[in-house]
Amino acid sequence: MNDQMRVRREKMNELREAGIDPFGHRFKVTALAQPLTDEYDQYSKVELEDKNIQVSIAGRIVAKRGSGKVGFADILDRTGRIQVYVRKDVVGDDQYQIFKRADIGDFLGFTGKLIKTDMGQLTVKPSNVTFLSKALRPLPDKYHGLQNKEQKYRQRYLDLISNRESFDRFQKRTQIIKAVRNYLDIELDFTEVETPVLHQSAGGASARPFITHHNALDIDLYLRIALELHLKRLIVGGMGRVYEIGRVFRNEGMDKEHNPEFTELESYAAYFDFHDVMDETEGIFRSAAKVVSDNGQIEYQGQKVDLDHSFKRIHMVDAIKEVTGVDFWPKMTDAEAKQLADEHHVQYEAYWKVGHIINAFFETFVQPTITDPTFVYGHPIEISPLAKKNAEDPRFTDRFELYILGNEYANAFSELNDPIDQRERFEAQVKERENGNDEAQGIDEDYVKALEYGMPPTGGLGIGIDRLVMLLTDAPSIRDVLLFPTMRPEEDPE
Repeated sequence: MNDQMRVRREKMNELREAGIDPFGHRFKVTALAQPLTDEYDQYSKVELEDKNIQVSIAGRIVAKRGSGKVGFADILDRTGRIQVYVRKDVVGDDQYQIFKRADIGDFLGFTGKLIKTDMGQLTVKPSNVTFLSKALRPLPDKYHGLQNKEQKYRQRYLDLISNRESFDRFQKRTQIIKAVRNYLDIELDFTEVETPVLHQSAGGASARPFITHHNALDIDLYLRIALELHLKRLIVGGMGRVYEIGRVFRNEGMDKEHNPEFTELESYAAYFDFHDVMDETEGIFRSAAKVVSDNGQIEYQGQKVDLDHSFKRIHMVDAIKEVTGVDFWPKMTDAEAKQLADEHHVQYEAYWKVGHIINAFFETFVQPTITDPTFVYGHPIEISPLAKKNAEDPRFTDRFELYILGNEYANAFSELNDPIDQRERFEAQVKERENGNDEAQGIDEDYVKALEYGMPPTGGLGIGIDRLVMLLTDAPSIRDVLLFPTMRPEEDPE
């Protein structure tokens, strides 16, 4: 325990000796910093004096100055900062001593008159001071902030106190999610639902799951890697248009775009195909962009993005041909595709088929070149076990992914609703797993059974909410948009 912490504990004990609870009680707040500023900062000192506005505010002391019988402090509440001007001859000696001995980081409540100082700063001049909570640790130095770049992720509460940009980003995250919900609820008449986090089989995506054990049933369960299969069961049940915004879990590596748990939006609409879902996706992105931009123009890491214009749409094979000159439209054997991969130094696994090679060419050569919002569709069937085959060319599926600035932001398809075809796809995934792909899916027997009762033609969509928030708030890492990202344990808990 350092000297500052010892002094703060001494002050805590002094408060108790004076009959004041250092970890206080309810305080009725009647006003917040930013709304007060928005409403009253326009008035002059004299005009504000005549209005005689009485308020009660509360917050954390983040700056303090003055001496003798007067003092100033900046109070931080959930909307921002406001200054208080405390006079001993107004609040009395006992309450002035409470204010004077308060440390940076302590919570106090103030009731008094809203004024403007001679410098024109909006200020609360209290007639009453209430001690609310003692901070036993000092806040990070305001000039140096959080020195350890990972500390803001490990101790997000300190980041929120000291970094208003970070605080505002998480406020915008909430507003972005609300805008997505409003678009789906109001514009497209979807129903929001909740589905299980614990699954008996891991499906709906290609990923390694987290495994847990249910003691009462004595069975292993999987934390869901996707929302898909339960939501499509609801389409079978007649709900028509459903979506869920929920946490999913994938036992994979971590980088600036991946966290083991993240938030996903998935939506499913009966009688849609993947073209309709493209329109839906554009609507979602435009609605979300309104939170941060009036015209759909944003900037991400120095690159401008226009979300207001129609997004480009291109087949994956055409995109590969445009960039590399390699044409995958003619039918070819797996060996011929691997020969093309060898010629272009594209790595592949022994079990890969033509479709896997096509996808690898796209990811290697095309994806990094995409800047403007672009729907890439026509994914090979080998990498799309839940998507409907294209009616004109069954080597490909009616699936698309949305790319912006080289990053994927959405994955969608005309859903496979043929139970026989679906079982065959699941069985192919099982063979992939046996051949070394530990991210391949197993067979979800109940889901196949559900399809056998009949599912209408359906369009499905998945959007990573965290990546969407990164894009719209210019955040360089997924850790910057997750309040509590997964971190490697610290060796020293201090």
